[in-house]
Amino acid sequence: MAKIMVRSLVLGMVATNCYFVMNQETKEMLLIDPADDLEAIDQQVLKMGGKPVAILLTHGHFDHILAAADCREKYQIPVYAHQLEQEVLERSEYNLSSRWSDAYSMKADHLAVDKEELELGGFQIQVLHTPGHTQGSVCYYFPVEGMLFSGDTLFAQSYGRTDFPTSSMSDMQSSITRLLSTLPEATEVYPGHNESTSISIEKRYNPLA
Repeated sequence: MAKIMVRSLVLGMVATNCYFVMNQETKEMLLIDPADDLEAIDQQVLKMGGKPVAILLTHGHFDHILAAADCREKYQIPVYAHQLEQEVLERSEYNLSSRWSDAYSMKADHLAVDKEELELGGFQIQVLHTPGHTQGSVCYYFPVEGMLFSGDTLFAQSYGRTDFPTSSMSDMQSSITRLLSTLPEATEVYPGHNESTSISIEKRYNPLA
């Protein structure tokens, strides 16, 4: 098992968690949901001594993606997202950027599907399609390390909003049920906002459990 180091920065106007997941043996690094500050992200990369190899987007809302294109250009690495999220990435009224700031649009390089197995940075990663917050929301599950990066699907004793374009409360319920019923209780959960949690805690206290 590769030794893993996880760090995070809270960035942007709605305090988004940007995660840095590094293989300590090779220094290969994954950037998960690079929010809106390339300089701060690059400083963290340098501090950790990492070599970014991919950008993973849990969904396409502006607060999770505004630095993604800049990171892609700087490090010359691909952006991953679910195939159903391309529309959200491309349409500013769907990714909400036009509501909060300047209209923003981008495309992912690799469009993943549910249960796709990614091999990146020496890690085995399962893409779990978890619609609800958006139609193409995903969680990235690291089964060997027992970690889940849940974006705005699963929060600590909460879940993501379902009143945005392409949102669905019924889909959110199904997605939360899937996560809590299929993942090991010891799985650590790193959400898109606020503090981390675990599947065990959420099975007990999440309102959709």
